[in-house]
Amino acid sequence: MKNIYFLLPALAGIMFGSSGIFVRTLTENGIDPTTLLFLRFSIAAVVMFVCVLLTDKSLFKIKKEYLPYFIIAAISIVGLNLCYNEAMNSIHLSLAAVLLGTSPIFVIIGAYFTLGEKITVKKIGSMFLAIVGCILASGFLESSIGSISLIGVLGGVGAAIFCAVYTLDSTKVINKGCHTYCILFYSLILIVILLLPFTNFGQINHYVNVNQLSNVLFLILHSFISFALPYICLTTALNYVESGVASILLSGCEPIAALIFGIICYFEIPTVLMLCGLVIVIVALVILCKPSKKEEVKV
Repeated sequence: MKNIYFLLPALAGIMFGSSGIFVRTLTENGIDPTTLLFLRFSIAAVVMFVCVLLTDKSLFKIKKEYLPYFIIAAISIVGLNLCYNEAMNSIHLSLAAVLLGTSPIFVIIGAYFTLGEKITVKKIGSMFLAIVGCILASGFLESSIGSISLIGVLGGVGAAIFCAVYTLDSTKVINKGCHTYCILFYSLILIVILLLPFTNFGQINHYVNVNQLSNVLFLILHSFISFALPYICLTTALNYVESGVASILLSGCEPIAALIFGIICYFEIPTVLMLCGLVIVIVALVILCKPSKKEEVKV
């Protein structure tokens, strides 16, 4: 029965990998970036409210010292999603996922300065492999510079950086005793308030009125599958699965899922070098996330 929990991080990766379908569809139907995020997070906030309610009502009570962390988390989540959405609209879904998947590299660098975590030989080797893999996966060696969307690549890298900031921020506040659901819920509340002035409700009204039942269902699925459910799966899995193992399953499944969805839905056929790059990045992340049995040499 316990083995079932190993499927949850993989399932989260697959759901994250499918988010490009929702983003591209909504963008093609006239939904601008900030309105898209408002739709995603307002629905997700309701889901997280229910999760906190069912998990432990006391989680609604927070300490004042948590507020700065919630603000940083909210900014990070918005930045991550804006950058990642831009990447998914500009470059192959698999490349966008690969670039986002390099966030552990930025976590390592950030943790060295903010948490005092050591940088090891394994970490440096993994970072080098990941960079090589990203270069291959981008198609840069096979295409002219003009054929690659610089905005898309920068969006993917930006998403990875914001993801790293969120990870470091969450680590700090969790160490202070705050639950993951609590961080997400209050961050989402702040995000919804922040996005309200920038949300185009006319776009939402137009999209819904085109086909009320199917489009409302699509918006709900968009929020559930691309944000709420993956985080719930991950949080649940971490109660039964080592964080390193969960990270490996998540980071491995997301780009593979994005690759498959890109091929099926958008005919984004990768070259052999791009596939090699994808594999190299996944291997680098597996090496990076896999816990060592012996203490590594500090660099």
